Amino acid sequence: MSKAASFRNAGPSTEPPAFDAAFREKLRDLFSWRRDVRRFRPEPLPGGLLERLLDSASLAPSVGLSQPWRFVIVRSAERRAMIRENFERCNAKALAAQPSERAGRYARLKLAGLDEAPCHVAVFADRSTGQGHGLGRRTMPEMIEYSAVMAVYTLWLLARAEGVGLGWVSILEPKDVIAALDVPPAWSFIGYLCLGYPAAEDSVPALERAGWEKRASANTFRIER
Repeated sequence: MSKAASFRNAGPSTEPPAFDAAFREKLRDLFSWRRDVRRFRPEPLPGGLLERLLDSASLAPSVGLSQPWRFVIVRSAERRAMIRENFERCNAKALAAQPSERAGRYARLKLAGLDEAPCHVAVFADRSTGQGHGLGRRTMPEMIEYSAVMAVYTLWLLARAEGVGLGWVSILEPKDVIAALDVPPAWSFIGYLCLGYPAAEDSVPALERAGWEKRASANTFRIER
């Protein structure tokens, strides 16, 4: 099967595919090697790859089948510069808020790939969507945002499977992002994604390598009642 075909939903079927042990092992490798990439090589992605990734990301689960995610591909140099300025302001405030014992370590972290990544995608959640007819969000309207996050994670894994890195830039002021990209003010800003081929690969998260934090074991978060 070609790469292009592999991204498409094959259509209705009552026969589920078989996922054997080898596939499950590879799938765990995919989860393990997903990284929040901050350093990118400058070469562009192959034509059509980003569009195929976004198409398949729309297979993510969503409340009431609302599919509220909105992917804004940012190509304009002027708009990218506005996002960069937004990040610089927010990052300076974040640095100033760090306790003295962590400020130096924070300053050494590279927290954005905005200058190097060839692809920029801003993700929003459309709370006004009529798709799904409101199912599942009467008591939890935030399910709209949660659904958009699921689409981001689906995109993240798909990109990793193609050898493409993704960095999620969250140090931004949402209202300024909405203004810079001229999207409806009712949309909720989820995150700004940088995509491209990683400058380096590593099985250990960058923040762990930098000594910022260590990944905790699953038992740390397990509670039984």
